[in-house]
Amino acid sequence: MSISSRFAVGIHILALIEINRDGVSSSEFLAGSVNTNPAVIRKIMGMLKKAGLVNVRPGIAGAELAKGLSDITLLDVYKAVNVVQEKELFSIHDNPNPECPVGRNIQCSIEPLFTLAQTALEKALGNVTIEDVVKDIIEKEELNNKKTTFLP
Repeated sequence: MSISSRFAVGIHILALIEINRDGVSSSEFLAGSVNTNPAVIRKIMGMLKKAGLVNVRPGIAGAELAKGLSDITLLDVYKAVNVVQEKELFSIHDNPNPECPVGRNIQCSIEPLFTLAQTALEKALGNVTIEDVVKDIIEKEELNNKKTTFLP
């Protein structure tokens, strides 16, 4: 089981809106890059809008970032697209057998570890911005273009 792909798609949308800032970033355009249905993009865009990360206007194609690139962290996106509820990245199975020593103690043994891991993840995501992602994409694209130039 993995974290919902809405997180990666949300990052993809925000990065593409910035990179395509001189063009029209419609749900159809964004869906073409993500390789999904425009309805999926509209749903995630609604989440990003509700979180104050994008501006969209009904009936008018295109979206724009509502904040500066350096003001949007991956943690903002993670929270916006409802990847997980607060302190629920890891779920602990319900009703382990209280007659078993492991079953009796597993929840209280692993819950602090899960909380620590989620806190570390969220701290790491809070230290990376959409600007960092966009810069990395641009650098990779420039490197790819240079490689292509030197091919016979």
